[in-house]
Amino acid sequence: MSKPVVAIVGRPNVGKSTLFNALAGEKISIVKDTPGVTRDRIYADISWLDKEFTMIDTGGIEPDSRDVILSQMREQAQIAIDTADVIIFITDVRQGLTDADSKVADMLRRSAKPVVLVVNKVDNFDKFMPDVYEFYNLGIGDPIPISASSRLGLGDMLEAVAEHFPEGAGEAEEDDRPRVAIVGKPNVGKSSIVNKLLGENRVIVSDIAGTTRDAVDTEIVHNGKEYIFIDTAGLRRKNKIKEELERYSIIRTVTAVERADVVLMVIDATEGVTEQDAKIAGIAHERGKGVIIVVNKWDAIEKNDRTMREYEAKIRQTLSYMPYAEIMYVSALTGQRLNKLYDMIDMVIENQTLRIATGVLNEIMTEAVAMQQPPSDKGKRLKLYYITQVSVKPPTFVIFVNDKELMHFSYTRYLENKIREAFGFRGTSLKFFIRERKEKEQ
Repeated sequence: MSKPVVAIVGRPNVGKSTLFNALAGEKISIVKDTPGVTRDRIYADISWLDKEFTMIDTGGIEPDSRDVILSQMREQAQIAIDTADVIIFITDVRQGLTDADSKVADMLRRSAKPVVLVVNKVDNFDKFMPDVYEFYNLGIGDPIPISASSRLGLGDMLEAVAEHFPEGAGEAEEDDRPRVAIVGKPNVGKSSIVNKLLGENRVIVSDIAGTTRDAVDTEIVHNGKEYIFIDTAGLRRKNKIKEELERYSIIRTVTAVERADVVLMVIDATEGVTEQDAKIAGIAHERGKGVIIVVNKWDAIEKNDRTMREYEAKIRQTLSYMPYAEIMYVSALTGQRLNKLYDMIDMVIENQTLRIATGVLNEIMTEAVAMQQPPSDKGKRLKLYYITQVSVKPPTFVIFVNDKELMHFSYTRYLENKIREAFGFRGTSLKFFIRERKEKEQ
């Protein structure tokens, strides 16, 4: 099963972002400056004890406001509530119980989702506990006192949250049918592609951007093999709607990508690849999924003998951080090349689950080192002892070296290219971990 989703909701200024940052820790600041990876994180992957989940931070809910921004926040929060498995409802002990809190509680009660009520800013339990009891009046369970800024009470809160996770959440699914997420901006033809593959209009298609409201799972059988297609709500363009709301449709993309083996990144051929496409692709890349870039509406492009080559060069330039991605040119309208998608999906999944014997990997590494000497610094040279594959989906390798600091990113990339030359791994990213081993351990 995919990771459970936990949404933090509450009125503005009660400490949602402080709690989010306290739990997300360093995860929230992006270490790698990879183009296309979302800068403003409103979601983060959290590990606590043996539990893993995805957390969403929402804008503050102001139940009755006519203010456009606040009503949008309410809409965003509603999206988060609909998407979440568990909701953390955060209130503020210093402001006390407000009328707005009661209205938010009503909204959460209607959602019928499990809610964990949290009272924030309780820096001193002895002093504030009488004020915490007031929140029993909301009628949505026991209030849990915490201080997000001082990191007090977070363990008790997470324990209460984890109790509501679906059975087996975060564990590998027995279902081994290929799961394919179709992502991209609105109106690029995601639903039309699913409909064409299905041969019926099961997914609503309309010219209104973003009519596919939620991720819809569609089972399609091709040549006796079953595939699950996860169609996502499209991400809206910035100029169409406030940037805030666009960030929330990313939530749906994240949760769909999380559940998929392969991501079909649909691009409109008439628009070309955009900054927003790069953002969406970045989500799949970060999560190590198989990626196929599907250029739809190819029938609407005037072509000569160089068109496809030039188009591919532009895509590769914008998505330079994922050179492994496969590219297909299709038309949902005419059905051009759509049936070839299945072969491509099968190939990418095969590469995602490919395992290479340790002996073979070390032969490749030895040869690569002989051809290009490892870097050195201040007279100390990098030594590579050993490489082994530790997992699949995506294929993940551990390289043992004498000094991690000497293992430059460029040399890791060089070794990756050598492994790809030998085994292809088309359509999937590869992950590398560098571990230090002292010479005497050899």
